Amino acid sequence: QVQLAESGGGLVQAGGSLRLSCAASVRTFSNYAAGWLRQAPGREREFVAGISGSGRNTAYGGSVKGRFTISRDNTGNAVYLEMNELKPEDTAVYYCAAGISPYQYYEAGSYDYWGQGTQVTVSS
Repeated sequence: QVQLAESGGGLVQAGGSLRLSCAASVRTFSNYAAGWLRQAPGREREFVAGISGSGRNTAYGGSVKGRFTISRDNTGNAVYLEMNELKPEDTAVYYCAAGISPYQYYEAGSYDYWGQGTQVTVSS
């Protein structure tokens, strides 16, 4: 069982930046892939970014590539999402997720555990 807790959401103007953090309660975090997904009102959950258990490999959704960066700290059991050049269409609840296969990190279906989510609102 993996418990995940997100923090760092909030309100920001378009063009600004935010950094999301996720703390994982698990013995060996490197055994799990980690990722961020988001869901806006009336829309399906969308893959944002994923990272392999080792941290050596990453993947991004097309709409955020080049603006967002995912990273992890396996010693500290944490995963981060640095979001730059934010746009109003980035407004959503952002969820931290973990998957039992450390090598499958590149799509929404890869993940087995989810946090409660943190709201990100980007004003125009």
